[in-house]
Amino acid sequence: MIQAVIFDMDGVIVDTEPVHHYAYNEHFRQLNIDVSPEMYASFTGNSTKNIFERLKEQFSLPDDVQHLVETKRNLFNDAFDNKHDLYLLDGVEDLIKDLHSNGMQLILASSSATVTINRIFNRFGLHQYFTHIVSGEDFPKSKPHPAIFLKAAELANTPVENCIVIEDSTNGIKAAKAAGIFCVGYDSFHSKMQDYSLADKVISHFNELNYEKILNIK
Repeated sequence: MIQAVIFDMDGVIVDTEPVHHYAYNEHFRQLNIDVSPEMYASFTGNSTKNIFERLKEQFSLPDDVQHLVETKRNLFNDAFDNKHDLYLLDGVEDLIKDLHSNGMQLILASSSATVTINRIFNRFGLHQYFTHIVSGEDFPKSKPHPAIFLKAAELANTPVENCIVIEDSTNGIKAAKAAGIFCVGYDSFHSKMQDYSLADKVISHFNELNYEKILNIK
């Protein structure tokens, strides 16, 4: 029986990808580097720190990783604050409220930094529904490494076999499976160049899930 649902954030709860895309590409322009669409797609599910570790090595960037991360984060924050047409993904708020009202424990496990998570949670009033927030910045390796989901299950005080993960990225799905957790792949029109073949169940809209369905999903 499922006792905890672990949500990814970007692409699952809110579509911040256009904001991230703008911030990254503005930063790439400043750095004068050419990042292909394929390489950019491979970043999905990775922390900003891990992304810039890769970019620093690939393009021999002179700046240290922390400076690169902070520059991109500032670009994101400015764009986020000025973007008024940013909404929760269709149906996800209803699912979160349904699960919460029925006593299901909800955990957030996102590759985003804590400051970014809080910015989004404060904007949409989501803190009240989640017992724990886990940020990818607290782990040396990003998804597909399973550490973030294992930590989420630990904080939930729930065995991994009694958890599920909702993810939209190839790396996130791989991380969930590596952690031994049942994974629901969210394949929406926002998703680009992601592989859902390893997911245990694939949905295209959150109205395909509710408390009763999740409780006995396996």
